[in-house]
Amino acid sequence: MQRLPTEGITDKELSAFLAGDRLVPIVHETTYEALREVSPLLGSQIGLNTAEEPMAEVVAKLAELVAL
Repeated sequence: MQRLPTEGITDKELSAFLAGDRLVPIVHETTYEALREVSPLLGSQIGLNTAEEPMAEVVAKLAELVAL
C-alpha cells in the first residue's frame, strides 16, 4: 500500500474536513484496516470500498452524495 504524504494535510485539518461531512474515504486496492494503520482518523470513517462494490456503484453513490 502506498503511504499518504506526511506533509500537507495535518491531523487538525483532516479532522475539520471529517467533521464537516465533506470527505468520503474510498478505498481501492487496499483495506480500511491498512488505511487505519496509516491514518487512524481517515480509516475510522465510513466510506466506500471498490473491493466490496463494483466501481460503477461506487461512482453512483458518490454522485448521489455530491448532489445532496
